Amino acid sequence: MELYHSNKIYTSFSRLVATLNVSLQVVLIYFIWDVHLSLAGQMAAFILAFILTDFLNGLVHMIMDHKESYDSFYGPLVANFHLHHQTPKYTKRPLPVVYFNETGAKIWLVPFLIVILSLLMNKSVPPFFLHTMVYIGILSSVAEVSHYLCHTSDSKTAHFLARIGILLSRVHHAPHHEADNMNYAFLNGMSDPLINLIARTFFKGYKTTTDQHFVNYASGAGADQR
Repeated sequence: MELYHSNKIYTSFSRLVATLNVSLQVVLIYFIWDVHLSLAGQMAAFILAFILTDFLNGLVHMIMDHKESYDSFYGPLVANFHLHHQTPKYTKRPLPVVYFNETGAKIWLVPFLIVILSLLMNKSVPPFFLHTMVYIGILSSVAEVSHYLCHTSDSKTAHFLARIGILLSRVHHAPHHEADNMNYAFLNGMSDPLINLIARTFFKGYKTTTDQHFVNYASGAGADQR
């Protein structure tokens, strides 16, 4: 687990991923302006993208929480991801910094955004589909900010947005840390009933698996682990 911070290759890689993701998002926003879609269509695309983003990112979260490939070359990245279970509060930073830093953990988002960019170059792809995909690509990073606010912010605005279901609320997200194998979604958590069903079907839970690696590491029993 120490390798992520002690080896600059891993921290530099995370910054590279963040830079690629944010740069691609900016490029996508630029090109999507030329893809005409009515206001009603854009609103429908955004709502659909919001739902799909919550589900997609929750699904990735669920898979990553159970990934135990610490001995692989990307093991330190996995271990660093798992440390979020041990962090009840994040270091307070400006939201643009949070957006950038947390996006650095979303390796899967880079090829996803590249695919969207290639679709934008194809004039035969339906505008509604393109807008939906671009919104998913951006909201996937917004989800990281929502998760940060849930854990860290005392802002009345953030709490209000969480209460009305736009952002992730602490009450909804708490069982993810207090119980096991549930409530993985972190944009606003609306898709958790479906994700929880998938989790119960395919996974045993992370508290007796990947979380245990941290317990062993912290106690010194697994000091030689990544």
